Amino acid sequence: MTLYSKIIGTGSYLPKQRVTNADLTAQLAAKGIETSDEWIVSRSGISARHYAAVDEHSSDLAAAAARQALEMAGLQPEQIDLVIVASSTPDFYGSFPSTACIVQRKLGMHNNSAAFDVQAVCSGFVYAVSVADAFIKSGAHKNVLVIGAEVFSRILNFDDRTTCVLFGDGAGAIVLTASDEPGILATKLHADGRHADILSVPGNLAGGAIAGSGFLYMDGPAVFKLAVSVLEQVANEALAHAGMTAAQIDWLIPHQANIRIMKSTAKKLDMPMEKMVVTVDQHGNTSAASIPLALDVAVRDGRVKKGDVVMMEGVGGGFTWGAVLARM
Repeated sequence: MTLYSKIIGTGSYLPKQRVTNADLTAQLAAKGIETSDEWIVSRSGISARHYAAVDEHSSDLAAAAARQALEMAGLQPEQIDLVIVASSTPDFYGSFPSTACIVQRKLGMHNNSAAFDVQAVCSGFVYAVSVADAFIKSGAHKNVLVIGAEVFSRILNFDDRTTCVLFGDGAGAIVLTASDEPGILATKLHADGRHADILSVPGNLAGGAIAGSGFLYMDGPAVFKLAVSVLEQVANEALAHAGMTAAQIDWLIPHQANIRIMKSTAKKLDMPMEKMVVTVDQHGNTSAASIPLALDVAVRDGRVKKGDVVMMEGVGGGFTWGAVLARM
């Protein structure tokens, strides 16, 4: 029997603290930095974002989203045999133990699943789904929990209005299971390290302290130009691999980074805006969490239904990009 992987559960979590553009504008004004709701919305489409509490970590957000996904899937934590967490803001700056292992502990899984992190920034969720799909198809694992979780508020420079207004915190999760029916129809991943400098946190640990900068840096125009080019390309590659066309896509769920990039991608795929799931306005750019967050919202509000074909794609620092075509 040919094995496939299929999404059977979705979940998401946003921290309680919701920060509107008006809230953030007032905060920045107190520091002498001018911005406005109109300035932020016109450039990004973002109206609000959520920030984690001081004692909240990526693993806390991830575990909350995972519980929702498990409940929808009708599975208990002990039935999961692999946990993959995509995050650029892990619980520990040295990146170990992995956030996936911390999530495993918080969900009460003990010695019954493998667990590891994937780091591809905003493409992280797409990368993690691709890895999970391969493990399931190989027969190595049956039920895989894939999570994107971020606390980007911890790495934002609030003296730089071009970046601090764009990002937020959150988590999204899916449960993939082995199936005799095709679920994940195609995946395609890319990276080009020549563009590593246009989106990064250019610091490292040296002698127990940060050498360089621990803040996010982004060359906005360069990221925008590259993103609109590669998103169209990778979507068409995934469609070609599945022997399908863009007309067969029911829903486009791109990385929720910037509404202008998202609209450009939909236009190039000749898809109407009504077929694109947009949540960036309410939670900003949550990096690896943004695609599963948007997917969960659309599943729970009834837009994405069983049998629908969904295109999920993202771009991130590295530079990385990828796409997952799935039948729900």
